[in-house]
Amino acid sequence: MGYFDYLVGYEWELKKSPAGAFQWEPVDMPEEEKPIDAADPSIRRNPVMTDADMAMKVDPIYNEICQKFKADPDYFADTFARAWFKLTHRDMGPRANYLGPDVPGEVLIWQDPVPAGNTGYDVDAVKAKIAGSGLTSAELIATAWDSARTYRGSDMRGGANGARIRLAPQKDWAGNEPDRLAKVLGVLEPIAADAGASIADVIVLAGNVGLEQAIEAAGQKADVPFTPGRGDADAAQTDAESFDYLEPLADGFRNWQKEAYAVSAEEMMLDRAQLLSLTAAEMTVLLGGMRVLGVNHDSSKHGVFTDREGALTTDFFVNLTDMANSWHPVEESGTYEIRDRKSGDVKWTATSADLVFGSNSILRAYAEVYAQDDNHGKFVRDFVAAWTKVMNADRFDLAA
Repeated sequence: MGYFDYLVGYEWELKKSPAGAFQWEPVDMPEEEKPIDAADPSIRRNPVMTDADMAMKVDPIYNEICQKFKADPDYFADTFARAWFKLTHRDMGPRANYLGPDVPGEVLIWQDPVPAGNTGYDVDAVKAKIAGSGLTSAELIATAWDSARTYRGSDMRGGANGARIRLAPQKDWAGNEPDRLAKVLGVLEPIAADAGASIADVIVLAGNVGLEQAIEAAGQKADVPFTPGRGDADAAQTDAESFDYLEPLADGFRNWQKEAYAVSAEEMMLDRAQLLSLTAAEMTVLLGGMRVLGVNHDSSKHGVFTDREGALTTDFFVNLTDMANSWHPVEESGTYEIRDRKSGDVKWTATSADLVFGSNSILRAYAEVYAQDDNHGKFVRDFVAAWTKVMNADRFDLAA
C-alpha cells in the first residue's frame, strides 16, 4: 500500500529532474521513509510522481477512491484482482470460452452472460407460425441480420445470442430502425413464448424463414441450417453503457450510414466484414444477395439492381458487370446513377459500397463468378453458408 501511503500522506511540490523534466517530489519526507536507491542500497532518494499521480490526489472523485483503498487494503486487493482479470480476459468473449480449473465461479456482467436456451421445442411448428405471421421476408431477414451483425471477432462480443437487440441501447439504435424492429418483435415474441423458445432463436429462425421464401421466389429450393439453443439475456445481465460502443455507424450490407464520415462507405463495409470474420468471397455473396432481397435500411433502392426485388437472384452481379450499363456520379450526393449506355436512361442508383464490387479487381473477380448464367445454384448455396456463419458467429457452444 506504499503508493497510497506516499500519495495521500504527503504534500508534493513540482521540481525539475536532473534531465530537466518536471516531476513531483514530497515535501519534508523523513530520510527513513525515502525509498532505497535501486543501484546503491546505501542511498535513499525522494520518490517521484507524475501529473497522472497528482490527479489521483487532487481530483475529488479519484481522491475519494484512493482514500478508500488506503483505509481498506483487502478492498483494494479485491478491486485490483478484478480489474486485472477483466483486463486480461476481456477479449475472450463469454465464459463458454474459458477452460481449466481456475475459472472463477462468479459471473461478471462484462462477460455479457447469456442464460442457456431451450432446445426441445418444435422448430418446424415455429417456422410455420412465422411464415403465417404476416411479416414480410424483408422484415424477417433485416431483423435477424441486425441482431447478428453486432458480433465482433476482435473481442467476441455482440451477436444474436442473448437477443439484446430487444433491450436498451440496441432497440433504439438508428441502424436497427426502431419502429420496424418494434413491429417485428411484437409479432415474434408471442410466438417464442407459446413455443417455449427463446426470442433469440426465433429472431434467427425468422430470418431463415424469410430467406427460404426468397430462395423459393427465385425458383430455387434450400433449407437454411438452424441449431436451437440460444438464450435470452435480460437488462440486469446487460452492461448497457458498454454496449453503446458496439453501435454500428454504418452497414454496407444494408447500404446505410448514420451520417457522412471521412472514411468511405466501402472501407466501413470492409471493417464490418472483418469484424464478422468474413472472407472476401463471403462478403461479396452476402452483399449481392442482401441487395436483391430488398433489405436496405429505410427501404433505400441504392444497389437494388433487379426488377425481382425480394427473390434471391444473381441480378445484382449480372447488372453490375453488364457493359450495357454505365456509371455516373451524382454531384454532391455521394451516389451514382446506373444508366443504359445507349439510351442514357437511368435504370438504378448506387453507392460506392455497391460499385466497388465492379471496380476493385479482386472483388470484381468474385462478382463475375456469380454473374455467370449457370451459377445461380452456387450463389444460393454460398449465400446460405455465409448467412449461417454470421447467425452462428457467437454460438461458442457449438464449437465446443
